[in-house]
Amino acid sequence: MSASAPESEALATEVPPVSDSQTLRRAFKDLRDGFAQRELWLSLGWQDIKQRYRRSVIGPFWITIATGVQATAIGILYAALLDIPLDQFLPYVTVGLIVWNLINASIIEGSEVFISNEGLIKQLPSALSVHIYRLVWRQLLFFAHNLVIYVIMVVAFGVWRDLSWASLAAIPAVALLVLNAVWVSIVFGIFATRYRDIAPILSSMTLLLFVLTPIMWTTQSLVAQGGAVADRARIAELNPLYHYLEIVRAPMIGQPQQLYHWYIVLGITVVGWALALVALRKYRARVPYWV
Repeated sequence: MSASAPESEALATEVPPVSDSQTLRRAFKDLRDGFAQRELWLSLGWQDIKQRYRRSVIGPFWITIATGVQATAIGILYAALLDIPLDQFLPYVTVGLIVWNLINASIIEGSEVFISNEGLIKQLPSALSVHIYRLVWRQLLFFAHNLVIYVIMVVAFGVWRDLSWASLAAIPAVALLVLNAVWVSIVFGIFATRYRDIAPILSSMTLLLFVLTPIMWTTQSLVAQGGAVADRARIAELNPLYHYLEIVRAPMIGQPQQLYHWYIVLGITVVGWALALVALRKYRARVPYWV
């Protein structure tokens, strides 16, 4: 028997099932599934370091040596130019470079995270976030190696005398940096995969931000000069990376901590993660085709 007219019209107007590939639920699922595969990205991140320094005697400690040499050269030069005691300025520069390396890698390598993992994305059935976690884990290992310089500096320059229980604030500050590194890699990674001009633009921008961020210079030294120079020094407050740097560096070298830096970083973190979730929701399924 054929269906009646009302039944035929109902079948014809029935709405087809909607795919949930572009839903927040799938975005959160990707993040959860990727984290659940931690044995994979922990192993891949460690293999990245071993591969980079294969046949090297001291391995990833070359990063530590390079950072130490750079910090020493900048510290000696700019301490003389800015007329700041070396035992005060060198710890400031050293911790600044250590933290900056983590921030810089999150932006530069994060923008190429999916492009550089094209083979794995097309062949390995895993969550897209696995590659993000792998990148952040690798940079954390480099950060841990560079902390050797910090320990030496704390002893050599007597920084330990200025440290207190408040210095433990550096631990949640680093955790906050890691959270930001994840969303930065997601957002820049997705859009740089679609638009390949974004990666070189970000590379140029980070170079500019390195100069504009108080790493080789201090806002205090400029403010002390007074006048127009002091007013220009406050422009540093418009640089978001300055606030990320301060929440880690200040407690690590025993300097007074300003609460507003935390408020700004927390605000950017919330907005950044909102952007990351939107990007994952809308474009996660397209990344394998873009690479």
